Amino acid sequence: MSHPIINRVIEIATPIAESLDLEVVGAVFQTNQRPPVLRVDIRNPTDGTSIDDCERMSRALESTLDTTELISGAYVLEISSPGVSRQLSTDREFVSFRGFDVLVYTSEPYQGHQEWTGKLIRRDEESVYINQKGRAIAIPRHLVVQVKLSD
Repeated sequence: MSHPIINRVIEIATPIAESLDLEVVGAVFQTNQRPPVLRVDIRNPTDGTSIDDCERMSRALESTLDTTELISGAYVLEISSPGVSRQLSTDREFVSFRGFDVLVYTSEPYQGHQEWTGKLIRRDEESVYINQKGRAIAIPRHLVVQVKLSD
């Protein structure tokens, strides 16, 4: 379950990211740390996400968040890329990472496998679709326990 401010943070961060030719792929507010940490994950859809991308986004988002007073008190803002072991969970992530290499884990064997690798095609209500060596595979969504980016 995400923190109640996350939807608002994403609403604020998305147009800022778009103005910088970046995409917001997720956010987390870690209140168990002192000061709390707001982490916003971004990606550069045309190039690899660089430290420069993170710095530009940090500067732009920080000033906007400070004026909204969404977070009272001190906090740390972290901007990062999702990294290679990132688990995909939202529809937005499945769209953003279309064409990326993924690992799909199932709760029980499907067609003899519990671990699948391939390029992400899409996800719908029925299945997660990957491309394995030019062949599209539909893995029933009710069997899928985890989808994450691979190396």
